[in-house]
Amino acid sequence: MNKTENRRPLASRDTGWAKAVARRLADTSITPNQISVASMGFAALAGLAFWQAGETDGPVRLLLLVLAGLFVQCRLLCNLFDGMVAVEAGKGSPDGAFWNELPDRVADIAILVGVGYGIDAPALGWAAGGLAVLTAYVRELGRACGQEADFSGPMAKPHRMAAITLAAALSLFEPLWNGRGEVFTMALWIVAIGAALTALRRSIRLVKGLRGQA
Repeated sequence: MNKTENRRPLASRDTGWAKAVARRLADTSITPNQISVASMGFAALAGLAFWQAGETDGPVRLLLLVLAGLFVQCRLLCNLFDGMVAVEAGKGSPDGAFWNELPDRVADIAILVGVGYGIDAPALGWAAGGLAVLTAYVRELGRACGQEADFSGPMAKPHRMAAITLAAALSLFEPLWNGRGEVFTMALWIVAIGAALTALRRSIRLVKGLRGQA
């Protein structure tokens, strides 16, 4: 099987800066699996920052929101570079598929549940996290059934993380209207509903693909 099959299409993968960073990483002893594990660490820090931001006020809250947004983006950068170092630099390993998938599921849950606890709505956070995992499950189920990986939205991983990062940025301005958590509440509902629709859409496409194959 071609190693580039079933990879999420990312425009950033073809940019000069991404290729330069990937080359530098490839020249070190850092492995793609270690980069994948680092993504879980950044996600855990993001979730913790989101949670604690809901417990504080003033400058500390603003700092935590900024840090949380940055950690989310660091998680995405790890997701970008683990694949580039593995495929483009030829440093993949037999267990690479495991480390490519499991950390992503842990990261989604850590971030979304952290947001939920930060706004005192843990059930909503867990729902969003669970539905995010479901979208990946349907994609991998399709692969197990011999279909190509389906990265369609409307709420695939990049969309989920974009929604949460944007919510973190907008939440910085909530004190201007005496708000508290409304932006994150809306973001989690958007992620949860969007992930449910994504899982449904991918399921329909999978069933149609299997019937067409038959």
